[in-house]
Amino acid sequence: MTGILPLTRSPGGSSFLSMGEYKAKTESLFPILTAPPETSCQGDSPADSNRLRGIARLAAQGDAAGEGHCVEFRTLPVRSILNSSVSRRGLWFAKSINPYRGCEFACRYCYARYTHEFMEMKDPADFERKIYMKENAAWLLQQEIRHLRAGEEVALGTATDPYQPVERKAKITRSLLEVFATQSGLRFGIVTKSTLIERDIDLLRRIADKNDLVIHITITTPDAKLARILEPRAPRPDLRFQTVQRLRQAGLRTGILCSPLLPGITDNARALDSMARRAKAVDASFFAASPLFLKPCSKGTFLTFIHEHFPQLDSSYAQRYADAAFVSKAYQKRITDLVLAITKKHGLNRRFTDALLTRDAGSETGSSSEDQRLPVQAELWPSINNEKRALEKRGPSSVAAEKVAQRVMMTS
Repeated sequence: MTGILPLTRSPGGSSFLSMGEYKAKTESLFPILTAPPETSCQGDSPADSNRLRGIARLAAQGDAAGEGHCVEFRTLPVRSILNSSVSRRGLWFAKSINPYRGCEFACRYCYARYTHEFMEMKDPADFERKIYMKENAAWLLQQEIRHLRAGEEVALGTATDPYQPVERKAKITRSLLEVFATQSGLRFGIVTKSTLIERDIDLLRRIADKNDLVIHITITTPDAKLARILEPRAPRPDLRFQTVQRLRQAGLRTGILCSPLLPGITDNARALDSMARRAKAVDASFFAASPLFLKPCSKGTFLTFIHEHFPQLDSSYAQRYADAAFVSKAYQKRITDLVLAITKKHGLNRRFTDALLTRDAGSETGSSSEDQRLPVQAELWPSINNEKRALEKRGPSSVAAEKVAQRVMMTS
């Protein structure tokens, strides 16, 4: 990655400017760089914006912002930074922020690949090869945060990792934290796989002083070899454990999400016990784990990964995820009981509600299985398959209406 410049920091430091002042002082940054040179890794140019609508049109209007190893970076001139997210169970209403669209970590199981489809990008690999950086994110947040009520929840990183490699230079996430550091009385959750979050400990401590802050570090396995093929560009598991420890030493509430659990690979007692033991050793505030779910957008990518590295599980996965994105209730119950037993064994607290937010962070074990019946990662995303089947029974007009509704919801 070369030449990425901050998109939201003011030239004078951490203070923020009006939109007019901001554009006047940063006009020379857009486009940030001249168009990157042609390489074999670079994808096609954006589609003609005249025929596009919504987020796809905004994406086509973005400027080149540099390139990395087989990754193209572009700006995204968004009009809003806070998105409304509703739980599939309808139990809570929250706001979410994703500073980037697309994610360099290239996790084989990622459920958010279909967000690129709203930009008319149908190749699943585009999700990790074409990264969009949201312009004026901090300024937009300044305007929108005024409308949040005391106690309202905001989740950072619900679709893409806010600390993926491009953040090291772009610093969009840090600029957002600077805005949050001026607030009080909010509930703020962060989820990431990256060790880069340690850079922002100063801001995180300021936020935690006046708000309810919960940090979630995703670690799917302690096995570095497995992690490398499963999450190709994410930091090594041992480094992520170190990050949990450092955040805890800084006095920040930080737990581990051991998700997703991969059937036949990481869903056994031995693997979970190993994870829980390490979580305890770094003083994790809580430990959560839930099974893999496969949305249509990620199903092909993940099943290809299984075929290449675990061919003996081909038939098992084909059968398990043939007609549904989620595992069976019986399997979910087995995993719930297993995780509960292991957390009790190691004296770890669990998450019982929505793990991307702040509720029940570090609560004592003992909640009902009813609160645990859905995969943690699924909470902020609609169950498209089940809803689509129901709509198809009601006729073509309902299917068309649902497509519009999905486009409205998926604006992150």
